[in-house]
Amino acid sequence: MKALVYNGPGEKDWVEKDKPEIEKPTDVIVKVTKTTICGTDLHILKGDVPAVTPGRTLGHEGVGVVEAVGPAVQNFKPGDPVLISCVTSCGKCANCKRQLYAHCADGGWILGHLIDGTQAEYVRIPHGDNSLYPIPEGADEEALVMLSDIMPTGLEIGVQYGKVKPGDTIAIIGAGPVGMSVLLTAQFYSPGRIVMIDMDPARLELARQFGATDTIQVGTDDPVENIMAMTDGVGVDVAIEAVGVPATFDICQKIISAGGNIANVGVHGTPVELHIEELWIKNINISMGLVSTNTTPMLLKTLNSGKVNPAKLVTHRFKLDKILDAYEVFGNAAREKAMKIILNA
Repeated sequence: MKALVYNGPGEKDWVEKDKPEIEKPTDVIVKVTKTTICGTDLHILKGDVPAVTPGRTLGHEGVGVVEAVGPAVQNFKPGDPVLISCVTSCGKCANCKRQLYAHCADGGWILGHLIDGTQAEYVRIPHGDNSLYPIPEGADEEALVMLSDIMPTGLEIGVQYGKVKPGDTIAIIGAGPVGMSVLLTAQFYSPGRIVMIDMDPARLELARQFGATDTIQVGTDDPVENIMAMTDGVGVDVAIEAVGVPATFDICQKIISAGGNIANVGVHGTPVELHIEELWIKNINISMGLVSTNTTPMLLKTLNSGKVNPAKLVTHRFKLDKILDAYEVFGNAAREKAMKIILNA
Protein backbone atom coordinates (compact mmCIF):
# COMPACT_ATOMS: atom_id res chain seq x y z
CA MET A 1 0.00 0.00 0.00
CA LYS A 2 0.98 3.69 -0.20
CA ALA A 3 1.38 5.96 2.83
CA LEU A 4 2.58 9.45 3.79
CA VAL A 5 5.69 8.88 5.89
CA TYR A 6 7.55 11.26 8.20
CA ASN A 7 11.30 11.09 7.61
CA GLY A 8 12.47 13.62 10.20
CA PRO A 9 11.95 17.39 10.62
CA GLY A 10 10.91 18.96 7.33
CA GLU A 11 10.98 15.62 5.49
CA LYS A 12 8.03 13.56 4.27
CA ASP A 13 7.27 11.28 1.32
CA TRP A 14 4.49 9.27 -0.29
CA VAL A 15 5.94 5.76 -0.34
CA GLU A 16 5.19 2.07 -0.67
CA LYS A 17 4.76 0.41 2.71
CA ASP A 18 3.58 -2.97 4.04
CA LYS A 19 -0.18 -3.21 4.48
CA PRO A 20 -1.07 -3.40 8.21
CA GLU A 21 -2.19 -6.73 9.66
CA ILE A 22 -4.15 -7.81 12.71
CA GLU A 23 -1.69 -7.85 15.62
CA LYS A 24 -4.04 -8.16 18.60
CA PRO A 25 -7.51 -9.72 18.96
CA THR A 26 -9.13 -6.28 19.39
CA ASP A 27 -7.60 -4.79 16.20
CA VAL A 28 -9.56 -3.63 13.17
CA ILE A 29 -8.00 -2.98 9.75
CA VAL A 30 -9.72 -0.12 7.92
CA LYS A 31 -9.45 0.74 4.23
CA VAL A 32 -9.28 4.53 4.31
CA THR A 33 -11.74 6.30 1.98
CA LYS A 34 -11.31 9.90 3.18
CA THR A 35 -8.73 11.54 5.43
CA THR A 36 -7.33 15.00 6.04
CA ILE A 37 -4.32 16.99 7.30
CA CYS A 38 -4.25 18.52 10.77
CA GLY A 39 -2.27 21.41 12.17
CA THR A 40 -0.72 18.85 14.51
CA ASP A 41 0.78 17.12 11.47
CA LEU A 42 2.52 20.41 10.62
CA HIS A 43 3.83 20.62 14.19
CA ILE A 44 5.24 17.10 13.79
CA LEU A 45 6.95 18.05 10.53
CA LYS A 46 8.56 21.02 12.26
CA GLY A 47 10.07 18.62 14.78
CA ASP A 48 7.88 19.84 17.66
CA VAL A 49 6.77 16.31 18.60
CA PRO A 50 9.96 14.28 19.17
CA ALA A 51 8.00 11.12 20.06
CA VAL A 52 7.21 10.80 16.35
CA THR A 53 10.11 8.89 14.82
CA PRO A 54 11.25 8.65 11.18
CA GLY A 55 9.28 6.07 9.22
CA ARG A 56 5.98 6.85 10.94
CA THR A 57 2.83 7.14 8.82
CA LEU A 58 1.13 10.42 9.77
CA GLY A 59 -2.56 11.22 10.22
CA HIS A 60 -5.19 10.64 12.89
CA GLU A 61 -8.48 11.50 11.17
CA GLY A 62 -10.66 9.83 8.59
CA VAL A 63 -13.44 7.52 7.54
CA GLY A 64 -13.25 4.17 5.80
CA VAL A 65 -14.55 0.65 5.39
CA VAL A 66 -13.67 -2.26 7.65
CA GLU A 67 -11.32 -4.64 5.86
CA ALA A 68 -10.66 -7.18 8.64
CA VAL A 69 -11.36 -7.64 12.35
CA GLY A 70 -9.60 -9.44 15.17
CA PRO A 71 -11.36 -12.38 16.89
CA ALA A 72 -12.36 -10.28 19.92
CA VAL A 73 -14.09 -7.53 17.92
CA GLN A 74 -17.87 -7.64 18.37
CA ASN A 75 -19.26 -4.36 17.03
CA PHE A 76 -17.87 -4.38 13.50
CA LYS A 77 -17.48 -6.72 10.55
CA PRO A 78 -15.79 -6.47 7.14
CA GLY A 79 -17.65 -4.07 4.86
CA ASP A 80 -18.91 -1.77 7.63
CA PRO A 81 -18.38 1.97 6.99
CA VAL A 82 -16.74 3.61 10.02
CA LEU A 83 -15.60 6.92 11.49
CA ILE A 84 -12.07 6.76 12.94
CA SER A 85 -11.59 8.56 16.24
CA CYS A 86 -8.30 10.44 16.66
CA VAL A 87 -8.08 8.95 20.16
CA THR A 88 -7.80 5.22 20.84
CA SER A 89 -9.69 3.86 23.85
CA CYS A 90 -9.41 0.44 25.48
CA GLY A 91 -12.63 1.09 27.41
CA LYS A 92 -11.34 -0.77 30.47
CA CYS A 93 -8.63 1.27 32.23
CA ALA A 94 -9.28 3.77 35.04
CA ASN A 95 -9.08 6.78 32.72
CA CYS A 96 -11.42 5.25 30.14
CA LYS A 97 -13.90 4.45 32.92
CA ARG A 98 -14.13 8.20 33.59
CA GLN A 99 -14.27 9.05 29.86
CA LEU A 100 -10.73 10.49 29.89
CA TYR A 101 -9.88 8.55 26.74
CA ALA A 102 -7.02 10.94 25.92
CA HIS A 103 -5.07 9.24 28.71
CA CYS A 104 -6.08 5.63 28.06
CA ALA A 105 -3.46 3.29 29.53
CA ASP A 106 -3.24 1.43 26.20
CA GLY A 107 -4.25 4.15 23.76
CA GLY A 108 -4.90 7.88 23.76
CA TRP A 109 -3.49 9.85 20.85
CA ILE A 110 -1.34 7.19 19.24
CA LEU A 111 -2.44 7.27 15.57
CA GLY A 112 0.15 9.09 13.48
CA HIS A 113 2.12 9.63 16.68
CA LEU A 114 3.25 6.38 18.31
CA ILE A 115 1.78 4.00 15.70
CA ASP A 116 1.09 4.38 11.98
CA GLY A 117 -1.80 6.68 11.15
CA THR A 118 -4.54 7.37 8.64
CA GLN A 119 -2.74 9.15 5.78
CA ALA A 120 -2.48 5.84 4.00
CA GLU A 121 -4.56 3.41 2.01
CA TYR A 122 -5.04 1.18 5.08
CA VAL A 123 -4.71 1.69 8.84
CA ARG A 124 -4.73 -0.61 11.88
CA ILE A 125 -7.04 0.61 14.66
CA PRO A 126 -6.34 -0.91 18.10
CA HIS A 127 -9.35 -1.48 20.38
CA GLY A 128 -11.61 -1.13 17.38
CA ASP A 129 -14.87 -1.64 19.29
CA ASN A 130 -14.19 1.52 21.33
CA SER A 131 -12.21 3.58 18.81
CA LEU A 132 -14.49 3.42 15.77
CA TYR A 133 -18.06 4.62 15.20
CA PRO A 134 -20.54 3.20 12.69
CA ILE A 135 -21.45 5.63 9.92
CA PRO A 136 -25.22 6.13 9.60
CA GLU A 137 -26.68 5.45 6.17
CA GLY A 138 -26.68 8.54 3.97
CA ALA A 139 -24.34 10.53 6.23
CA ASP A 140 -22.02 13.13 4.68
CA GLU A 141 -18.58 11.52 4.93
CA GLU A 142 -16.75 14.82 4.47
CA ALA A 143 -18.60 16.20 7.49
CA LEU A 144 -17.79 13.04 9.42
CA VAL A 145 -14.04 13.51 8.89
CA MET A 146 -14.40 16.74 10.90
CA LEU A 147 -15.77 14.63 13.78
CA SER A 148 -12.55 12.61 14.01
CA ASP A 149 -10.72 15.41 15.83
CA ILE A 150 -11.39 19.11 15.31
CA MET A 151 -15.09 19.22 16.24
CA PRO A 152 -14.73 17.29 19.53
CA THR A 153 -11.53 19.24 20.26
CA GLY A 154 -13.31 22.56 19.83
CA LEU A 155 -16.30 21.44 21.87
CA GLU A 156 -14.51 19.68 24.72
CA ILE A 157 -11.33 21.70 25.22
CA GLY A 158 -12.70 25.06 24.10
CA VAL A 159 -16.41 25.27 24.85
CA GLN A 160 -16.93 22.80 27.68
CA TYR A 161 -13.66 23.48 29.51
CA GLY A 162 -14.38 27.19 29.02
CA LYS A 163 -17.83 26.69 30.61
CA VAL A 164 -19.64 28.70 27.96
CA LYS A 165 -23.14 29.63 29.18
CA PRO A 166 -26.21 31.30 27.64
CA GLY A 167 -25.67 35.02 27.32
CA ASP A 168 -21.87 34.91 27.73
CA THR A 169 -19.54 37.14 25.77
CA ILE A 170 -16.80 34.90 24.42
CA ALA A 171 -13.67 35.59 22.39
CA ILE A 172 -11.97 33.02 20.16
CA ILE A 173 -8.38 33.82 19.25
CA GLY A 174 -7.53 32.02 16.02
CA ALA A 175 -9.89 31.39 13.11
CA GLY A 176 -8.26 28.20 11.86
CA PRO A 177 -10.06 24.84 11.68
CA VAL A 178 -10.09 24.32 15.46
CA GLY A 179 -11.11 27.91 16.17
CA MET A 180 -13.95 27.54 13.66
CA SER A 181 -14.98 24.30 15.39
CA VAL A 182 -15.11 26.21 18.68
CA LEU A 183 -17.29 28.80 16.95
CA LEU A 184 -19.71 26.19 15.57
CA THR A 185 -20.06 24.22 18.81
CA ALA A 186 -20.18 27.26 21.13
CA GLN A 187 -23.53 28.07 19.56
CA PHE A 188 -25.01 24.94 21.20
CA TYR A 189 -24.87 26.96 24.45
CA SER A 190 -26.35 30.25 23.14
CA PRO A 191 -23.66 32.77 24.08
CA GLY A 192 -24.82 36.34 23.66
CA ARG A 193 -21.78 37.56 21.77
CA ILE A 194 -19.01 35.68 19.92
CA VAL A 195 -15.91 37.67 18.95
CA MET A 196 -13.48 36.05 16.50
CA ILE A 197 -9.91 37.39 16.46
CA ASP A 198 -7.46 36.61 13.65
CA MET A 199 -4.98 38.20 11.23
CA ASP A 200 -6.66 36.89 8.06
CA PRO A 201 -9.61 38.97 6.76
CA ALA A 202 -10.86 36.07 4.62
CA ARG A 203 -11.10 33.81 7.65
CA LEU A 204 -12.82 36.53 9.65
CA GLU A 205 -15.43 36.92 6.90
CA LEU A 206 -15.97 33.16 7.00
CA ALA A 207 -16.34 33.34 10.77
CA ARG A 208 -19.16 35.86 10.38
CA GLN A 209 -20.91 33.46 8.00
CA PHE A 210 -20.53 30.72 10.61
CA GLY A 211 -22.08 32.75 13.42
CA ALA A 212 -19.52 35.19 14.87
CA THR A 213 -21.24 38.41 15.97
CA ASP A 214 -18.02 40.47 15.88
CA THR A 215 -14.56 40.16 14.33
CA ILE A 216 -11.24 41.83 15.09
CA GLN A 217 -8.36 41.76 12.59
CA VAL A 218 -5.01 41.64 14.36
CA GLY A 219 -2.54 43.97 12.69
CA THR A 220 -5.25 46.43 11.73
CA ASP A 221 -7.01 46.64 15.09
CA ASP A 222 -5.70 46.21 18.63
CA PRO A 223 -7.57 43.17 19.99
CA VAL A 224 -7.24 44.13 23.67
CA GLU A 225 -8.38 47.72 23.15
CA ASN A 226 -11.28 46.63 20.97
CA ILE A 227 -12.47 43.93 23.38
CA MET A 228 -12.35 46.34 26.32
CA ALA A 229 -14.27 48.93 24.31
CA MET A 230 -16.91 46.34 23.35
CA THR A 231 -17.37 45.24 26.96
CA ASP A 232 -17.24 48.63 28.71
CA GLY A 233 -13.88 47.74 30.20
CA VAL A 234 -15.09 44.51 31.79
CA GLY A 235 -13.58 41.90 29.45
CA VAL A 236 -15.00 38.65 28.15
CA ASP A 237 -16.56 35.81 30.14
CA VAL A 238 -14.63 33.19 28.18
CA ALA A 239 -11.39 33.60 26.21
CA ILE A 240 -10.48 30.62 24.03
CA GLU A 241 -6.95 30.33 22.63
CA ALA A 242 -6.85 28.32 19.40
CA VAL A 243 -3.43 29.10 17.90
CA GLY A 244 -0.70 27.86 20.23
CA VAL A 245 1.75 30.79 20.42
CA PRO A 246 2.64 33.02 23.39
CA ALA A 247 1.16 36.19 21.85
CA THR A 248 -2.34 34.75 21.55
CA PHE A 249 -2.31 33.31 25.07
CA ASP A 250 -1.24 36.74 26.29
CA ILE A 251 -4.27 38.32 24.63
CA CYS A 252 -6.48 35.90 26.58
CA GLN A 253 -4.87 36.99 29.86
CA LYS A 254 -5.48 40.66 29.08
CA ILE A 255 -9.14 40.38 28.00
CA ILE A 256 -10.54 37.97 30.57
CA SER A 257 -13.08 39.39 33.03
CA ALA A 258 -13.19 38.77 36.75
CA GLY A 259 -14.66 35.32 37.31
CA GLY A 260 -13.97 34.34 33.71
CA ASN A 261 -12.50 31.26 32.08
CA ILE A 262 -9.46 30.98 29.80
CA ALA A 263 -9.56 27.77 27.75
CA ASN A 264 -6.34 26.96 25.93
CA VAL A 265 -6.91 24.71 22.92
CA GLY A 266 -3.78 25.51 20.89
CA VAL A 267 -0.72 23.24 20.82
CA HIS A 268 2.21 25.19 22.28
CA GLY A 269 5.79 24.42 21.34
CA THR A 270 7.38 27.14 23.49
CA PRO A 271 6.74 28.43 27.04
CA VAL A 272 4.27 31.23 27.69
CA GLU A 273 4.46 33.87 30.38
CA LEU A 274 1.69 33.60 32.97
CA HIS A 275 0.87 36.98 34.51
CA ILE A 276 -0.16 35.56 37.83
CA GLU A 277 0.72 38.86 39.50
CA GLU A 278 -2.31 40.36 37.71
CA LEU A 279 -4.59 37.35 37.49
CA TRP A 280 -4.48 35.98 41.03
CA ILE A 281 -7.02 38.53 42.25
CA LYS A 282 -9.48 38.04 39.36
CA ASN A 283 -10.96 34.67 40.41
CA ILE A 284 -10.42 33.15 36.99
CA ASN A 285 -9.92 29.57 35.81
CA ILE A 286 -7.41 28.42 33.20
CA SER A 287 -7.90 25.08 31.45
CA MET A 288 -6.12 23.10 28.74
CA GLY A 289 -5.88 19.54 27.53
CA LEU A 290 -5.95 16.88 24.86
CA VAL A 291 -9.32 15.92 23.42
CA SER A 292 -10.89 12.71 24.77
CA THR A 293 -13.58 12.47 22.04
CA ASN A 294 -16.20 11.63 24.66
CA THR A 295 -18.56 14.05 22.84
CA THR A 296 -18.35 12.22 19.51
CA PRO A 297 -21.65 10.32 19.98
CA MET A 298 -23.44 13.57 20.74
CA LEU A 299 -21.83 15.31 17.77
CA LEU A 300 -22.95 12.46 15.52
CA LYS A 301 -26.52 13.09 16.65
CA THR A 302 -26.27 16.83 16.01
CA LEU A 303 -24.84 16.13 12.56
CA ASN A 304 -27.60 13.67 11.72
CA SER A 305 -30.27 16.11 12.88
CA GLY A 306 -28.81 18.97 10.86
CA LYS A 307 -28.03 21.12 13.92
CA VAL A 308 -24.42 21.51 12.83
CA ASN A 309 -22.75 21.21 9.43
CA PRO A 310 -18.97 20.90 9.75
CA ALA A 311 -18.66 20.04 6.04
CA LYS A 312 -18.63 23.78 5.35
CA LEU A 313 -15.12 23.86 6.84
CA VAL A 314 -13.87 21.95 3.78
CA THR A 315 -12.26 24.26 1.22
CA HIS A 316 -10.01 21.97 -0.85
CA ARG A 317 -10.15 18.40 -2.13
CA PHE A 318 -7.37 16.17 -3.46
CA LYS A 319 -6.91 12.55 -4.39
CA LEU A 320 -5.00 10.70 -1.69
CA ASP A 321 -2.05 10.10 -4.01
CA LYS A 322 -1.72 13.89 -4.38
CA ILE A 323 -1.16 14.31 -0.64
CA LEU A 324 2.18 16.09 -1.12
CA ASP A 325 0.37 18.78 -3.12
CA ALA A 326 -2.27 18.94 -0.39
CA TYR A 327 0.42 19.51 2.26
CA GLU A 328 1.80 22.39 0.18
CA VAL A 329 -1.64 24.02 0.11
CA PHE A 330 -2.40 23.39 3.81
CA GLY A 331 1.04 24.60 4.85
CA ASN A 332 0.30 27.91 3.08
CA ALA A 333 -3.29 28.20 4.27
CA ALA A 334 -3.51 32.00 4.27
CA ARG A 335 -2.17 32.29 0.73
CA GLU A 336 -4.37 29.45 -0.54
CA LYS A 337 -7.42 30.41 1.56
CA ALA A 338 -7.44 26.84 2.90
CA MET A 339 -9.37 25.68 5.94
CA LYS A 340 -9.75 21.88 5.88
CA ILE A 341 -8.62 19.60 3.06
CA ILE A 342 -10.29 16.30 2.15
CA LEU A 343 -8.13 13.55 0.67
CA ASN A 344 -10.15 11.00 -1.26
CA ALA A 345 -8.77 7.50 -1.72
